Amino acid sequence: MRLSRSLAAVTAAVALLMSLPYDAVPHAPVEARKPAAPQPFGAECRTRVTGSHVLAYCHNPYPDTDRVRLHIACGHWWDLDTDSTPYDAGPALTVRLSGRCWKEVRTAWVSHERVG
Repeated sequence: MRLSRSLAAVTAAVALLMSLPYDAVPHAPVEARKPAAPQPFGAECRTRVTGSHVLAYCHNPYPDTDRVRLHIACGHWWDLDTDSTPYDAGPALTVRLSGRCWKEVRTAWVSHERVG
């Protein structure tokens, strides 16, 4: 008999809480998590093509080191495409990258990689 009385009391309490509006029931404050702001990264590179020569200057104004690499696609099928050695552009450093094709340059670009 005692079990049914305690069960009836619990059922009545749950039914009462369920019938209350949401604002009337106390809730713990929930802090909204803000996503972390992305850190600025990446050297600014300026590339110049003169005939079959490519020259790129990359300046890194940010505190993280940027590993930069020059890629050159040549115009003719028999002319080999080249990739330069990667160089670490540290904070406030300017790096000079150069390369060439035998004949015409089709495209040239610089790739970036975060170090660390």
